[in-house]
Amino acid sequence: MIFTLNAATVDVDAHPMKRLLDVLREECGLTGTKEGCGEGECGACTVLIDDAAVCACLVPFAQVRDARVTTIEGLGGDHPLQRAFAEEGGAQCGICTPGMIMAALPLGEKPSLRKVREGLAGNLCRCTGYEAIYRAVRKA
Repeated sequence: MIFTLNAATVDVDAHPMKRLLDVLREECGLTGTKEGCGEGECGACTVLIDDAAVCACLVPFAQVRDARVTTIEGLGGDHPLQRAFAEEGGAQCGICTPGMIMAALPLGEKPSLRKVREGLAGNLCRCTGYEAIYRAVRKA
C-alpha cells in the first residue's frame, strides 16, 4: 500500500488490518513511536495522520492509504519541541515523550496553558509530572 511517511512516498506490504503502530515499528523500522497501553488510553503511540494527532495503536493500516503519516523520526531530531523538552526537563524515561511531542505539534506556536493541557489530555506521563512538559510545549 502506498502512503506518505515522513515526507517520502513509500509502498509497504502489510496486512490492511494490522495496527499502524506495528507497521511503523516492524515493516518500516521506525521505533520512535512507542506502545504504552495498546488501547488508545496513554497516547505514547501518537503520530500525525494528515496533520491530526492520532493513536497509532487504534488505526488499521488500511486507513493510511494515500494519507500523510508523520512520526517522531520525521521531525529530524532538531525540532524546536524536541529541543524544548530537553531544555525544560520534560522527558525522563522517554516512553511518553515522542507521543507528547507529536500531540503538541497541532497546537501551533505559543499555545495557552489551557490549550496545552487540553491538547495533551490523552497523553499520560508516569515519570515527570506535567509542569515541565507544559513549559516545554509553551516554550517551543
